[in-house]
Amino acid sequence: MESTVASKLEALLKLQSIDSQLDEIRRVRGDLPEEVQDLEDEIEGYEVRVRKFDDEVGALNDAIVQRKQAIKDSEGLIRKYEEQQENVRNNREYDAITKEVELQKLEIQISEKKIKEAHYQIEQKIAEIEGTKNRLEERRKDLENKKHELDQIVSESEEEENKLEQERVSASEQIEDRLLSAYSRIRKNVRNGLAVVQVKRDACGGCFNTVPPQRQADIAAQKKVIVCEHCGRILAGVEQRVY
Repeated sequence: MESTVASKLEALLKLQSIDSQLDEIRRVRGDLPEEVQDLEDEIEGYEVRVRKFDDEVGALNDAIVQRKQAIKDSEGLIRKYEEQQENVRNNREYDAITKEVELQKLEIQISEKKIKEAHYQIEQKIAEIEGTKNRLEERRKDLENKKHELDQIVSESEEEENKLEQERVSASEQIEDRLLSAYSRIRKNVRNGLAVVQVKRDACGGCFNTVPPQRQADIAAQKKVIVCEHCGRILAGVEQRVY
């Protein structure tokens, strides 16, 4: 049993060492991956906005076409009514036709006003499209530069990272699922990614709180998996002091 626990702790320490090396590689990249993602999201947002503006311009142009057709229809009706006025039999019919003519003239005025408003809106939309396209072009250049910078950093460590990833898979396979899940959970909850540490100078190697002598003895015995009572990290051993 003792050797089994010892081998588990050894496997956890190995996995922690690999993960710490991977963390350091990714730390060198800094915020570049997030910046690249943010720029890609921003660019996508601008592209959606441009398409939306284009659709709105298209809808306004369709509305102008419809309004122009409505004007032609109203003009045709006016000519028809004016011809009818020449053959009316009484004032009542004349007045009724006159009202219809006035109504169509009003419809023409409304359509002309709507056409004018649509042209103005189109001008505004086109200006917004141009402004958005300019910002989009700037962001695309920023993204290209950031991606180039990130690619250079990644390429410098790609071989080492791939090797460590393979080693991590092998190391993970040596650890039972329950313990591996606990390790992953602890790593997510601690700031420096250290889930497995040793006791150094009578203190937890993660949070640096003092570990009592008796607890150190239990940890050194490696008869069971022990966690720090302060931070919850797995204490995998006691580092021997060199005098």
